[in-house]
Amino acid sequence: MQHLDLQMVDRLAIVTLNRPNKKNALSENMFEELFDVGSQLQKTKHLRAVILTGAGNNFCAGIDLNFLQTLLPRMEEVRDQMRNPPVGEAANWFQRPCYIWRLLQVPVIAAIDGICIGAGLQLALSADIRLAGPKTRMSIMEAKWGLIPDMGITQVLPQLMRVDQAKELMMTGRILDAKASEQVGLITRIVDDPLAAAKDLAKEIMSFSPEAVNGSKALVDKTWNLLPGLGLAVEAQIQSEIIGTPNQIESVFAGLEKRPANFE
Repeated sequence: MQHLDLQMVDRLAIVTLNRPNKKNALSENMFEELFDVGSQLQKTKHLRAVILTGAGNNFCAGIDLNFLQTLLPRMEEVRDQMRNPPVGEAANWFQRPCYIWRLLQVPVIAAIDGICIGAGLQLALSADIRLAGPKTRMSIMEAKWGLIPDMGITQVLPQLMRVDQAKELMMTGRILDAKASEQVGLITRIVDDPLAAAKDLAKEIMSFSPEAVNGSKALVDKTWNLLPGLGLAVEAQIQSEIIGTPNQIESVFAGLEKRPANFE
């Protein structure tokens, strides 16, 4: 891989955008690499958590403008790619580098610092939790280029933000500092060292049963915007698949015996 690093540490995957001289802006190759690595992690057995981060002092400055310029001579092809996702997939070629992280069954934590705008913000929003440094700057910046955000933002933002706030940020491309980003729901919490905090959080999450952790993620993702009553069957189905399993029983005994759990 040219600009994406994957490190595996004791069932934790750390994925790093590694193009610091370009503020980790997404090139065409990085679109492919993000999807390929995400797909690889989908199939990785015993994976417990994933951290997404950026090399250097920035998370991601969006799509590389040089890449955008290469699209101009082939607009009809681009429009066709947008309207026709690959067979069997919900997301088109431009959406899947972000959407693939929503499909992982394990928790995904984004460790963010510096610039996090445009496609970079949509990638960060694809994580379950976002820990950001005090110097973080965020923007839904596509309006600056005469576009709308279209890399999966509709699958995430309704769970995080009021509709009027979302419209204002999309229509203005306004840049928010870390505190303002936290206030509107783009950041889970502000931390001094995002990567260290993400590793600590991953370690804490990984101390619990994987079925409970992954089940909680599935429960929220499947029900958060449902009408009242419709989530009850989802709760029941997920819980019925967890209760009585070896890891669930081990959670009980470890708690009763006041010792660390030993999960399969």
